[in-house]
Amino acid sequence: MTILSILLLGTQMATGGAQKVLLDQAGWFHQRGHKVLAVFFYDKEGLQPKWQAESDFPVIDLKAFQKGRAGIVNGFLLVKGLFYLWRLLRREKFDVIETFTHDSNMLALPLAWLARVPVRIATHHGLIEGFPRWRERLHACMVNYNIAHRLVTVSEKTRQLALAEGVKAERISVIQNGIAPAPFEGGHRHDARKEAGIGADDLFLLSVGRLVYQKAHTVLVSAMPAVLQEFPNAKAGICGDGVLRRDLETQIKSLGLEGSVKLLGQQNNVAKFLYSADLFVLPSRWEGLPIALLEAMSAGLPVIATKVEGVDEVVVEGVHGLFAAVDDADALAQVILQLLRDLQLRASMGAAAKQRVNDIYSLDRMGAQYLALMLMLLRERK
Repeated sequence: MTILSILLLGTQMATGGAQKVLLDQAGWFHQRGHKVLAVFFYDKEGLQPKWQAESDFPVIDLKAFQKGRAGIVNGFLLVKGLFYLWRLLRREKFDVIETFTHDSNMLALPLAWLARVPVRIATHHGLIEGFPRWRERLHACMVNYNIAHRLVTVSEKTRQLALAEGVKAERISVIQNGIAPAPFEGGHRHDARKEAGIGADDLFLLSVGRLVYQKAHTVLVSAMPAVLQEFPNAKAGICGDGVLRRDLETQIKSLGLEGSVKLLGQQNNVAKFLYSADLFVLPSRWEGLPIALLEAMSAGLPVIATKVEGVDEVVVEGVHGLFAAVDDADALAQVILQLLRDLQLRASMGAAAKQRVNDIYSLDRMGAQYLALMLMLLRERK
């Protein structure tokens, strides 16, 4: 077996899907004997000590940015971080570098090209809000002209986004995200519900994601009054934090939903809530291939979602869950009610969702596909 030296690089240490994919990949490669380093440009949430304690491979913070510091200071930190990365690339002589965001693609891959890292893989995890067109074109040029040897997109619709940005079709590979099975937390159902303020007999609707415009949690909150008219014991819990927390708090209060909608904050152990919920709600305005969705399905939850990129490749309507139109609170309420009325349908959809993730979206499947791509590109370079 060929043993590879691999650098996996992300932009920020934060709780999110791309970061989980990076760390899961790193663990998968490490367990199979490859040398792995997980590197991030900066630690947004102070997670490096925790992640390092949980990992058997190095987790490195380049300290290339500090929130709240002046632009000139962060400019200096970025240069310093890039210099550290350059030295790391030259010293360790990696076989492969894989970068996980457009920013890390554009910052790290030119250095890896100069350092003559044999295989350079960029990834695309979905639409980036506010990303300028000129940067999309520059990113496409980097992929098209061998700064990156391949761009991996996490869904077919993300592939279409990359094509629209100008990346050549032959430079793109689709590898869908995969996850390790969520640890079973059924024995702690009562405790998790109590922590969330959910009663033992309540109907628990769970949503997971950053409190940002993309995730559209305001639509879920707007749907809850209609749900409560028929099911007064329904409760919605939202795991995550972000810039819209105060807006959501205001909305919840204005609708008189303080007892029915719970903002659970950032959670280190989402699995305990997944195994305590009755269904999963993902009202996003856009996605790539959301890890939170795969984790919910892995825990056996039926899905209520919007039919957006990536999601409609995972969820088959009527089999694993139901779809609602984007930004339509009334439609969202109706599909939630449809599932709440039918316990047997929820159970069958949850079982089918779990089976689909186990069959198609496993960490082993994803890791094997990345490894095969790395080895193929390495043979081509040699």
